[in-house]
Amino acid sequence: MKLVHLSPGAGESFYCENCLRDAAMVLALRRRGHDAASVPLYLPLMTEEHLGEAARGEVFFGGINVYLQQKSALFRRTPRWLDRLFDSRRLLRWAGRRAGMTSAKEVGETMLSMLRGENGRQVKELERLVAFLAEHERPDVVSLSNALLVGVVRRIKQELDVPVICSLQDEHGYVEALPDTHRTAAWEVLRERAAEVDAFIAPSRFYGEVMRRQLDLPQERFHVIPNTIDASALAPPEEPPGEPAIGYLSQMCQGKGLDTLVEAFCRLKDTGRFGTLKLRVFGGMTDADEPFVRQVRGRLERAGHAGDAELIATLDPARKQAFLRSCSVVSVPTRQGEAFGLFVLEALACGVPVVLPGHGAFPELIEATGGGLLCEPNDPADLAAKIELLLTDPSRRAEMGRQGRRAVLEDFTPDRMAERVERLCQDLTSAQRT
Repeated sequence: MKLVHLSPGAGESFYCENCLRDAAMVLALRRRGHDAASVPLYLPLMTEEHLGEAARGEVFFGGINVYLQQKSALFRRTPRWLDRLFDSRRLLRWAGRRAGMTSAKEVGETMLSMLRGENGRQVKELERLVAFLAEHERPDVVSLSNALLVGVVRRIKQELDVPVICSLQDEHGYVEALPDTHRTAAWEVLRERAAEVDAFIAPSRFYGEVMRRQLDLPQERFHVIPNTIDASALAPPEEPPGEPAIGYLSQMCQGKGLDTLVEAFCRLKDTGRFGTLKLRVFGGMTDADEPFVRQVRGRLERAGHAGDAELIATLDPARKQAFLRSCSVVSVPTRQGEAFGLFVLEALACGVPVVLPGHGAFPELIEATGGGLLCEPNDPADLAAKIELLLTDPSRRAEMGRQGRRAVLEDFTPDRMAERVERLCQDLTSAQRT
């Protein structure tokens, strides 16, 4: 089977769950003997070096060209040589840190245009992608990284006549963050275009049901296949950390609840029982996150705990294992229920238990792994109490870490995910031939 996966890049500025999941799936399919490849959209892939020859083509729908074509009819007619200048990887990586490239409120009109596909303002980019797939790849199946890409489906199916599958990952929160004038229109276009997708892959039961209701599609169109990680480069330390530390592994932004965790940390420090406790924050940020991060730093300084907190603003994937090994517990207390939480698997792979809000997919992950505790969402006091339970009980903490790691290694492997994706694709291609 030949599968081409269309994956929006995140540059190199912040921790991107979609990028990690996409790379794991593509590489696992290749290990199973399939010709699977990842084609970047918008920005370069943070996993490009890891993908090697599985990374194909130039960046399509380059973020700068998408923006310019949205704003001016002039750029919808420019020659490719000029567009290529704006698609340079160096320039796109710079653009990836700009607020307007990543803030949903700033890109409402552009999102609608992209969802409208051949009727949108980026039709020149769409036709370039379709021509590349037809002339250079000729896949048996095209796979989309998320539902916000469904605007490309109609032209792909017209030109290639192949099944299209679509993974799901937190589109709901992104659309709901749009201004009122765009939100309703976005859902309407999404429902129309989603009907053209042959199958959706949901990372959790929770999120599959959320999107099934929103897209108003039959249950049989949705398949729950959990996200996975390649844990080969992640392992527990030989000895527990020398000093207790709470870790945070995600983009440093308000939606991920960093301020909630900081408040819980300050509460624990203020008890006087955790004098050596540290807070370690890893995951990077964009320029749009800087005002929020300044507020978080200010809270730590006012509480007198800034010296015990380390906020790493630049994402360096090579430091991830060392970071996780330095943590006693990891928490990313998201404000809203999310589709999954890849950081959970990465923490558990290093034997580090987690404390998570009891919403979204997190209850499913705790049930499946036994690797942590749930707390009340958006409640710093309860978050602090649950973290305290683990900090003061080393044997329980260690057992949760062992149990969680065992579950990750057995049940959340890329090969398990690839096997299920392979079976789904085979069913779709067989049905199309009959």
